[in-house]
Amino acid sequence: MLLDFDHRVTGFASQPMRLFSTAGRRRRSHAPDWFARRADGTGMVVDCRPLDRIKPRDAEAFAATERACRAIGWEFRLLGAPDVVLLANVRWPAGYRHPRHRVGPVADRLLESFSRAKALRDGAERVGDPIAVLPVVFHLLWSGRLVADLSPLLGEYTLVSRAEAP
Repeated sequence: MLLDFDHRVTGFASQPMRLFSTAGRRRRSHAPDWFARRADGTGMVVDCRPLDRIKPRDAEAFAATERACRAIGWEFRLLGAPDVVLLANVRWPAGYRHPRHRVGPVADRLLESFSRAKALRDGAERVGDPIAVLPVVFHLLWSGRLVADLSPLLGEYTLVSRAEAP
């Protein structure tokens, strides 16, 4: 879900390959968790494992994966458990990712309303009934048209603003 939310990522696949390496006299294989392609054409391989659960055998596999990625110009990331607040903050707008939540006239007015940072609820209420407007706010947050600091818990007082044009 975090790769899907990252607007630099244009596509990703789960366990997209199996890498083979040798450790001493032993042949090893490893299937990384994710491969992501970014808009700039670069590749990124991601393994996810809580850092306190990495055993020596796993560390060898991750090191071999990192070497292979470096050899072909891809980035390798070993990620621990995601931050629970960030995950909750991304999970909520993910429920509004479908284009049916982008109601054109409402979205246009929201982008104008959030041209300067303001509390999520204040910006939504300036446009209309929050019951009708908030799904569009969450869709715009998911799609990157609106942005907010997602490190504290997302709520009515979260400061939201229009994303800068690329």
